[in-house]
Amino acid sequence: MQASMVTTALTLPGYKIVRNIGVVRGITVRSRSIIGNFFGGLQSLFGGNITIYTSLCERARSDTYQLMCEHAEKQGANAIISMRYDATDLMAGLTEVLCYGTAVIVEPDSSNSK
Repeated sequence: MQASMVTTALTLPGYKIVRNIGVVRGITVRSRSIIGNFFGGLQSLFGGNITIYTSLCERARSDTYQLMCEHAEKQGANAIISMRYDATDLMAGLTEVLCYGTAVIVEPDSSNSK
């Protein structure tokens, strides 16, 4: 699915929703490794961005986004609206990351042509 056809908004400008397919999601559960915790702890001593955790978060979000897009494509959607991320700590060092939205079928909105 094209990344440009995913939005956090309720509509896609220039398109009309012709069918609402329903909720689609991507989910992953990540843990921090002992080595990651060690280097993250070292970085935290100096303050600023803790890059090892930033990379972990970015990878988790990217993976869940891709899974959500694949779920939508399997359902026959060509767009996703109202996309959101959520994260929940399942236990110490174990986090669930969820990406979800509403899968829809859109068509170019010819009523807006000039």
